[in-house]
Amino acid sequence: MAPRRYDPERRQRIIDAAIRVVGGKGLAGLSHRSVAAEADVPLGSTTYHFKTLDELMVAALRQANEGFAEMVAARGALEDPRVDLAGELAGLMGAWLAGERTGVELEYELYLAALRRPALRPVAAAWVQGLVEPLARRTDPVTARALVALVDGICLQVLLTGGTYDETYAREVLSRLIGGNGNGTGG
Repeated sequence: MAPRRYDPERRQRIIDAAIRVVGGKGLAGLSHRSVAAEADVPLGSTTYHFKTLDELMVAALRQANEGFAEMVAARGALEDPRVDLAGELAGLMGAWLAGERTGVELEYELYLAALRRPALRPVAAAWVQGLVEPLARRTDPVTARALVALVDGICLQVLLTGGTYDETYAREVLSRLIGGNGNGTGG
């Protein structure tokens, strides 16, 4: 029997492979077997690291969510009271949707999978809360949740219709929700 090969990156390769499988075949194509083949690891490795597909999907959704969170953090302007909040949110959506569309579609596919897979709901809720918190510091908790819902709605419409993102439109509707002035003070 050959000794086990030390492979500290295997778990991450499996997560990356799961994201590629969902990106290429959708959630219906996700299985331990398809991920093992994509990651070029033995089937037992996927079940060792992720006992269930839900565990694997949670890890994939967490990783997919990191992309938007990192973009928000890198821009760092959501909490700056001098920055036009509606304009900054519209700009964030524009930057996100201007990236690789497959990645955005994948993130929403995993996010929406929480409708049928309760194990994903805490991760989806954490994504929402991660955006609500900085927005609530500029507005209020109810407006912040409404802004996140509007961001999701606009992004989903663009993705589902294959349309083009209209940043001017997004800024306008976000500004109306914030209170007209767009700066997040509600005035």
